[in-house]
Amino acid sequence: MLEFAEVQAAARRIAGHAHRTPILTSQTLNERLGCEVFLKAENFQRMGAFKFRGGYNAIAALSPEVRARGVVAFSSGNHAQAVALAARLHGIAATIVMPNDAPVLKIDATRGYGASVVLFDRYTEDRVAIGTRIASEKGATLIPPFDYLPVMAGQGTCGLEIAEELPNLDALIVCTGGGGFLSGCTVAMKALQPNVKCYGAEPQAGNDVQQSLEKGEIVSIAVPKTICDGQQTQAVGVHPFAVIRSQVAGVLTASDAAVLDAMRFAFERMKIVLEPSGACALAALTVNREAFVGKRVAVTLSGGNIDLARFVALTQHTSQH
Repeated sequence: MLEFAEVQAAARRIAGHAHRTPILTSQTLNERLGCEVFLKAENFQRMGAFKFRGGYNAIAALSPEVRARGVVAFSSGNHAQAVALAARLHGIAATIVMPNDAPVLKIDATRGYGASVVLFDRYTEDRVAIGTRIASEKGATLIPPFDYLPVMAGQGTCGLEIAEELPNLDALIVCTGGGGFLSGCTVAMKALQPNVKCYGAEPQAGNDVQQSLEKGEIVSIAVPKTICDGQQTQAVGVHPFAVIRSQVAGVLTASDAAVLDAMRFAFERMKIVLEPSGACALAALTVNREAFVGKRVAVTLSGGNIDLARFVALTQHTSQH
């Protein structure tokens, strides 16, 4: 299981390379929800999402000899960009396996960071098999997006920063797909503030982590149909689930409509842009607000990688939620 010492080591590795992102507040939001909300703005992280923390730490943790042979990753977008940028910063080659329906912005950015991109059909092909084969052929290191301790540790540095800056929290809500971010942040938070309740947040249509936690074992689902493209995972990772099962209080869900409301609020009232997955934790808090009345709650805004056309198309309609 991921140890707090690994998160601390990751924090030392990424220092000076990853941004220490701001924690934002909104009096309007506090009044609407009846609690004190602190928003950790990972949309301001390098390459636009928390994933840079894990990607950079995973590459930095490799020995120089192994690192020189390059890296391979598979991702719908943000882990792809994270590994591509981290590889460029280390001066090594990266090959990224991405679904052919990933947002064009994310594919273009991954190529822009210098990585080679291999496209696949997420509904008919196995990205793990493709990534494993390419890594074997190239003699490169495969860096999975969530079920990999160095990635989890790097992502956990976000939770470490929250725990250091915000004393006496009651709850932490972290968006979750494969569980790397949630598990890493939970380990860090529980080490420094043991009484904080940590929650995951995922789209209603893709609640595999919620199902897994309730059942006590990993549940796999079909690729979920949701606007939250960063959370279209089919099952939580083995290593993340070990943490989630033992330390996470619960997993909250939000409909796509609620996610859009959260994106609109962040844009109109706080002047920040979030991609759907980046707004999922805020949406989950909003939907489940009764459980957090009077509490001090930290929420991750996990990413802002969305192109203008898609942002407008998603948010232009009047909310019916």
